[in-house]
Amino acid sequence: MSNAISVLDRYQHYRARRFLKHEQTYANSLPSWRTQRRRRILVVGLALTFAVMAVISVLCAFGFRIAALAWIPATLIFLPLWVALQIVSGRQGDAPNATLDEFELAQRNNARSIGLAITQNLMLLPIFYLIIGSVSTDFGDGNIAYAGGLMTLTVLLIGGCTPAMILGWTRPDPDA
Repeated sequence: MSNAISVLDRYQHYRARRFLKHEQTYANSLPSWRTQRRRRILVVGLALTFAVMAVISVLCAFGFRIAALAWIPATLIFLPLWVALQIVSGRQGDAPNATLDEFELAQRNNARSIGLAITQNLMLLPIFYLIIGSVSTDFGDGNIAYAGGLMTLTVLLIGGCTPAMILGWTRPDPDA
C-alpha cells in the first residue's frame, strides 16, 4: 500500500511542477483578456457554442445528418475560446491541490462539484435518448447512435468546462 501512495504522491508532484511551468509560460499571455468582463465574454461564447452543439445533436437525431457539418465550425470556435479561458483564468479549474491556497482550493472544489452535478444530470438526456431510441426502432437507424454520441460529447464538454467557466465568471479582476 505504501508503494501505491508513493506513486500517487510522485504523480501529484509531477502535475504540480508541470502546472507551475505552464503557468509561468502563459502568465503574461492575453493580458487584456484577464479582466472579469472579458472572461465573461469567453464564458458566454463557450455557452453559445455548447448550445449550437446541442442543437446540432438534436437535428441529427431527427435525421438531418447534414447538420453534422456544422459541428466542424462549432469545434473550431470552441477550441480557441476554451484555450483562451484556460489561459486567462490561470487554469484554476483543474489546478493541482499543491498549487492553490485554501481559498482558491475551496473555490475550485465548489466549481468542480457543480460541474460534476451538471454532468451527471445532463448525461441523463443522452442516456434516455439512447435507451428509448434503441428499443423503439429496429436498430437499423444509425442516426440514433450518431446523435447520441454527439449529445454525450456535448454534455461531457459542458461538464468538463463548467469549473473553469464558473471561476472565470465569478473571480474578480486581478490586482494591477
